[in-house]
Amino acid sequence: MPKAVTIVACLVAYSSVVGTAFGQQSKPNILFILADNIGYGDVGAYGGGELRGSATPRIDQLAAEGLRLTQFLVEPSCTPSRAALMTGRYSIRSGLSLVAVAGTPFSLPANEITMAEMLRDAGYATAIFGKWHLGGQTYSQPQNQGFDEFYGIPPGDTWDAFGMIRQGHQTKSVDIPLDKGPHIVEAKRGEPLKLVKPYTEEVRRGIDWELVDHGVDFMKRQTAAGKPFFLYLPISRTHFPNLPSERFEGASRIGQFGDSLMEGDAIVGAMLDVLKELGIEDDSIVVFASDNGPDGPGASRFGTDMPDMGTTGPYRGALGDVSEGAIRTAAVIRWPQRIRPRSSYAMFSIMDFFPTFAEVAGGEVPDDRPIDGIDQSDLLLGEDDKGRREQLLTFVGSDLVAVRWKQFRAYFSDVSPGRSGPGGATLMGGIGSGAAPMNGYPKVFNIESDPQEEHNIGEMYNWVLGPLLNAVGEYKATLVRSPNPPAANMTKF
Repeated sequence: MPKAVTIVACLVAYSSVVGTAFGQQSKPNILFILADNIGYGDVGAYGGGELRGSATPRIDQLAAEGLRLTQFLVEPSCTPSRAALMTGRYSIRSGLSLVAVAGTPFSLPANEITMAEMLRDAGYATAIFGKWHLGGQTYSQPQNQGFDEFYGIPPGDTWDAFGMIRQGHQTKSVDIPLDKGPHIVEAKRGEPLKLVKPYTEEVRRGIDWELVDHGVDFMKRQTAAGKPFFLYLPISRTHFPNLPSERFEGASRIGQFGDSLMEGDAIVGAMLDVLKELGIEDDSIVVFASDNGPDGPGASRFGTDMPDMGTTGPYRGALGDVSEGAIRTAAVIRWPQRIRPRSSYAMFSIMDFFPTFAEVAGGEVPDDRPIDGIDQSDLLLGEDDKGRREQLLTFVGSDLVAVRWKQFRAYFSDVSPGRSGPGGATLMGGIGSGAAPMNGYPKVFNIESDPQEEHNIGEMYNWVLGPLLNAVGEYKATLVRSPNPPAANMTKF
């Protein structure tokens, strides 16, 4: 073969390889690490970390390399936030505006379209390893809601489920043998759940590293196959009971919570290291976020000598409340060479990930139902530093209890002592708290000047009620064509 022809043939072959590689990289991998009950002030990049006796160097590194959101807003507790993340919709639209409890009928509806379904349709391999907590009904399980692979605790349970066997023995109410209690489970797409092993206290201590192993294996397989992946890694840290693995027991200076936080930081670091080793760091979006604020004061479980709780930083509230400390927490997004490292005060909801990922991954947002998430890709890519969100509603069960517009928050139910202790401007939202109706006018707080929500400015700033109630009106208008299913409720029949 003449030399010129050989050169041309090589160039064509090289061009084909480069084109294929570029085509693979045009859809970024997505690694979403969802922490559990980490407060706004726990992580070093948000004012905690070493200052609180529990260093978080790997999360801090991620924050330095990516977009650190300082106004990342979620729902008050586990299930509602996870439903909002997966659907891009307020959790009440799925009937999941309370924490799912095993044995109850509340479950993600079969007709919901999840982020995993959207990304799988866009050509992604999808996996979840960890906690689903969107109900145990077969149609709600992750392998039937868009995920190719699932490994973790039972889909209707949370991390303390292993305690039921001991609690049953202690109260002499039920005697559950180990093989009939909660199990670690797994499933492939469309298959029934398979029991792997009993979920015991010992398994609880090491479960996160099992999740890491599954995640690493999944990323390696998809990278070798040249297929973009969505890996959803909802880890246990720092959900009570914070039982650290042996390697991290005593690692911090603040007891089990601090040990657990440092273990979570190491998990993030392990996943980042694998991305680098695989050579896909630049082609991967990494998100680290928490589902809600931390457990409140007085939390002391499993004999720990310190309260098993985090901190909300400057804000009032805790897990299960609806004040700022419950629904504002940490979130960092890194995409090397695409997202400019910086801090942003733009309002960003956990629901916004759905349409944002759809935009950057070439997915489709459903147009047959209300989508409450907003495409924030311009914010991520630095084309609009203000973001596109100005308002957010907060629900508990069937009730709309609060609304944010810019820096103002209005409450539609009067406050009562919640998990954050007496005297707080907290409302409700977890198991064991409540809210009383108000007399016609909401209470209004300026979160920026009054992060503890101590001074009701509703009378002085009455003009704020217009845009606040506008946000409510816009939501109500969507219910005409798309009414919500019955809201979760375990007290009114």
